[in-house]
Amino acid sequence: MRMTLSTLNWRRREMVRWLVTCATEVGVYALDSVMQSWFTLFTPTEATSIVATTVMSNSTIVRLHLDCHQQEKLASSARTLALQCAMKDPQNCALSALTLCEKDHIAFETAYQIVLDAAATGMSYTQLFTIARYMEHRGYPMRAYKLATLAMTHLNLSYNQDTHPAINDVLWACALSHSLGKNELAAVIPLVVKSVKCATVLSDILRRCTLTTPGMVGLHGRRNSGKLMSLDKAPLRQLLDATIGAYINTTHSRLTHISPRHYSEFIEFLSKARETFLMAHDGHIQFTQFIDNLKQIYKGKKKLMMLVRERFG
Repeated sequence: MRMTLSTLNWRRREMVRWLVTCATEVGVYALDSVMQSWFTLFTPTEATSIVATTVMSNSTIVRLHLDCHQQEKLASSARTLALQCAMKDPQNCALSALTLCEKDHIAFETAYQIVLDAAATGMSYTQLFTIARYMEHRGYPMRAYKLATLAMTHLNLSYNQDTHPAINDVLWACALSHSLGKNELAAVIPLVVKSVKCATVLSDILRRCTLTTPGMVGLHGRRNSGKLMSLDKAPLRQLLDATIGAYINTTHSRLTHISPRHYSEFIEFLSKARETFLMAHDGHIQFTQFIDNLKQIYKGKKKLMMLVRERFG
């Protein structure tokens, strides 16, 4: 039988589970000993996802007939293990550590600080967005916001990545910022403009930001009686300008290698671009100039420019 890497990994995980199960059959001290010497027996991922999780499970507590003191002793060892693993391998263990430390304030704060320390170099935007969503789910919107902004600094969405898997996370981060208030939204928009070059994503964010007042239902349920944000002022003006610029750049990129079978799709794209242009106070003039430039620069694409004239004049 040929042993693949995945087979070996599966067998190792099963051996780890078997070892932990055996330790639970012997009692509390064997488990404690296993956790204290985890680094000689397991990888950080195994130690958090299998060992600590098993130790803190209700089934283990019931099987060992633990009293409150014994439960807390094992839980404390498991939390210590989880924090050590998170420091050693934050990419794979930080979320597990946060989950395992939820019921202990000091341990939870320590796990959160480990994430912040690792965010600059040791974690990807996917991992940071995942932890940020977890923080929101646990009722920590400002911490979720902090992690989301850190995730944005690692992200780069190019003009043609309109189906990128991170798009939902970007939309979520903007919605979270919007719900917290104008200051939070104003702080996240420059990060969005720097990280996202995809016109359709930017226009979606812009549209959502103009529908309701930022912080309308803020922290603790307080209602904000503020007005809708103006597109002529920061921060939405910066987002509007970036979206228009993205539509212009994307249009030229598409026209470089466009084929006739994509002409109708391109015309629809220009229609979406026009919707964004018209959000600016001088948008009609800008869009007219934009179309005139296209007709001049790409006059060799006669059929396509005829379709442009038919739709946009």
